[in-house]
Amino acid sequence: MNRPNISINILGLITSFFTCASLAQPSPAGLWQSIDDSTGKPRAEIRFAESSGVWTGRIERSLVSTTSMAIQLCDKCTDDRKDKPLIGLDIVRGLKPASDGKSWEGGTITDPDTGKEFRLRVSLLDDGKKLQVRGYIGPFFRNQTWLRKE
Repeated sequence: MNRPNISINILGLITSFFTCASLAQPSPAGLWQSIDDSTGKPRAEIRFAESSGVWTGRIERSLVSTTSMAIQLCDKCTDDRKDKPLIGLDIVRGLKPASDGKSWEGGTITDPDTGKEFRLRVSLLDDGKKLQVRGYIGPFFRNQTWLRKE
């Protein structure tokens, strides 16, 4: 007797599940391949992760064959990262969701080659397949586009 009601409830539950899944916002979570500005070639893999609403990006792997990032140190860094190995180094810190719901900002990115720290804004492009990384110093900025690896 209750069979039609059960079918309708199950159908409603399935529909709700797929609706919620389709509304989930993409995020920068995962592994990204950074591209070298001067050569246009892949340079490193950076893992973005979130903890308590704050995002970090850590160098996970070098893709540069001419130098071994595993033994290189961030000798130009001026904070707690000074003389730390580049592999495992947090180069993105303090990134938070922006009010537009489509980007993340308020954090910093450190260039381990120079030790310079830049204010940061990142935005997903191409349905989350690319990440626009924009570092600022004053009114000047530099963009990079990173590619999603996973």
